[in-house]
Amino acid sequence: MTLRQAKVGQTVKVVKLEGTGAVKRRIMDMGITKGESIYVRKVAPLGDPVEITIRGYELSLRKADSEMIIVE
Repeated sequence: MTLRQAKVGQTVKVVKLEGTGAVKRRIMDMGITKGESIYVRKVAPLGDPVEITIRGYELSLRKADSEMIIVE
């Protein structure tokens, strides 16, 4: 499942990052790496953006970026 499919209030673990080049590097620079836990705080009414908590800080991700993060 992707991060976009995770429900509000759910804690998930990053399994894999899809994408290549600059996009993947940008996601990793935000602290989203394999094995990291992510808590899904909020999802906007239209699904964009998704607000998460990772490594003790809050982060908002676009729908396209959250679809590149495979979680369990």
